[in-house]
Amino acid sequence: MSNEALALRGPVHGTPDARRVAIGSSVGAVIETYDFIGFGTAAALYFGKAFFPGADALTGTLASFATLGVGFAARPLGGFIGGHLGDRLGRKPVLVASLIFMGLATFAIGLLPTYAQVGLLAPALLVTVRIIQGVAFGAEWGGAILMAYEHAPWTRKGKFTGMVQSGFPVGLLLANLVFLVSVHLGGSWAWRVPFLASIVLVIVGIVIRSKVPESPVFEDVKDAGQLTKAPLIEVVKHDWKNILRGIGLRIAETAGYAVSVTYMISYLNSKHLANTTETLIALCVASAIGIFATTAWGQLTDRIGRRPLYIWSCAFAVLFGVPMFLLVNTGLFVFVLATIVIAYAVCQNSLAGVQGAWFPELFRANTRSSGASLAYQISAMVSGFTPFITTILYIGLGWLGPALLFSAYAAIGLWAAISTRETWGRREREAAQKASASNVERAHA
Repeated sequence: MSNEALALRGPVHGTPDARRVAIGSSVGAVIETYDFIGFGTAAALYFGKAFFPGADALTGTLASFATLGVGFAARPLGGFIGGHLGDRLGRKPVLVASLIFMGLATFAIGLLPTYAQVGLLAPALLVTVRIIQGVAFGAEWGGAILMAYEHAPWTRKGKFTGMVQSGFPVGLLLANLVFLVSVHLGGSWAWRVPFLASIVLVIVGIVIRSKVPESPVFEDVKDAGQLTKAPLIEVVKHDWKNILRGIGLRIAETAGYAVSVTYMISYLNSKHLANTTETLIALCVASAIGIFATTAWGQLTDRIGRRPLYIWSCAFAVLFGVPMFLLVNTGLFVFVLATIVIAYAVCQNSLAGVQGAWFPELFRANTRSSGASLAYQISAMVSGFTPFITTILYIGLGWLGPALLFSAYAAIGLWAAISTRETWGRREREAAQKASASNVERAHA
């Protein structure tokens, strides 16, 4: 690995703003996840009755999960837009714009009328704001992760991008804590308050992100006149194999989460294996652990590489599908808690911790935003409709259907990890250490 190739990753020692950028990107991830994941919790617990009351409980759950999936289906569009603008105009503008749109759409959910108030207009409005959420969230990730990645030192990119990825469990924790409190409000306020409260986080996030400096790699590409007019076309033309690999890698994480967490909430509730308070407590504990686990997993990749951790994590998840449901089927809270913690802090967080550094390294600097965003967001369509698919499988096969689906998603990720090149292997790590030492010597000369 040449120094020229490594230089595409940014300054060897990173920038003075590296940590501040990572924290700023993470704060945005917290807010966007609070907004987006909060919808999943509300869909599992409340939206069936509020927006689809004419159906029986199972059909109402299916309808609310289908609405949840619409937002995921819209995420590739956000990835297209955000990726293109990130490669053409810079990473920072995408960060701020996506946060504004996400915040407004989420606040609007808290104001929506229910089916009892306006009939069919209620689910139509819910779908509309969900689409806006999806587009904004799709545009968010590429800009946030690339800002942290391209500001970070070569030898600590896993750690700094892991910090950004840890914003997602923070958002999950905040969302579930608010729902845990609001459940006692009763009526529609139980789901309205969490969405209305998000406006405070959005304002804080916009202030923080507006002060984050632009990516040094984008500035270098711009100064060198290497910006491409059609980055989406270029990346599909030259890196379509890496896009497909990235989709496979991501499916194991995001679709696996949709089974083990999003669907599991509904499963525990409908089978009376845990009440709403117990389920939310388990999610809060898992997400609290995940805050530190995600960063730690990312930091581990700086030492051993990206590929080995992904392979071992996917292999474990393949084997965990059936035991996961056997444990929660006991109805014992200690097993429910342990299962959700393992499913989230190990199976999901380990993969998310790798993706932050691995995905950008698969693409060239001038199409990196488009490539990483496409790979990351296209897979969201699968995960978005997974709770719906999982519910159908449960009808036909019982709990074994969702269990086998979880293992199948992990198997896809395992195959993708085996077929994807290592971007931070021993040669790259040694070359980076030499370049870092050389820079230190020159600075002291």
